[in-house]
Amino acid sequence: MNEKLLKVQQELKAPKSQRNNFGGYNYRSCEDIFEAVKPILEKEKLTLRVTDELVLIGDRYYIKATAILSDGKDTIENVAYAREEETKKGMDGSQITGASSSYARKYALNGLFLIDDTLDSDATNDGSEKPKVETKKVTPKKETTIEVAKPIEEPKTEDALMSLEDKTAISNMIAENGLEGSIIVEISKSLGYASPVEIRAKDKDAIIAAIQEKVKEKVGK
Repeated sequence: MNEKLLKVQQELKAPKSQRNNFGGYNYRSCEDIFEAVKPILEKEKLTLRVTDELVLIGDRYYIKATAILSDGKDTIENVAYAREEETKKGMDGSQITGASSSYARKYALNGLFLIDDTLDSDATNDGSEKPKVETKKVTPKKETTIEVAKPIEEPKTEDALMSLEDKTAISNMIAENGLEGSIIVEISKSLGYASPVEIRAKDKDAIIAAIQEKVKEKVGK
């Protein structure tokens, strides 16, 4: 089983076919990884399942995603977590859960297939926005050792850059309302920023309000 996983890890090439106009970077989604790995799974006679569940850790809810690779006899699993925000403007409860699920599933697959995302969105925030993980080893059935990545919360300050989660939510808000992705550039300049990547956390509400005004203008036309 380990030999087959090694072959998948060596052959898998998942392109970054998605574009985040807010941060100005390309990235790969969970679906991109699925499409890239399917032919390899067929060749190696393997199946892949990804499940997720809502878990309570302390006083916050997390989405726990598990990527399970199997040859019909043995399995290898990798787990990743993504925390749900209590509230997020512009998104309802199902959208918040869906975004957290996609994030957790992607990083469960990244850990299983050794996909490095350091050149994606996590590397566009001058270091201050890079997600930190705490890794520990656990032993599931069949004595397979897996790594569990658990987010470590980082305190926010008034001068901190807008978080990756907030940027993703704003990008989703723009797309869901049929607005041009470049609108975030216009809004960021109106707030005195040279680029969207410089936007501070304290201006999140102003960004959302500006997008809502653009939506009203579009509906009124």
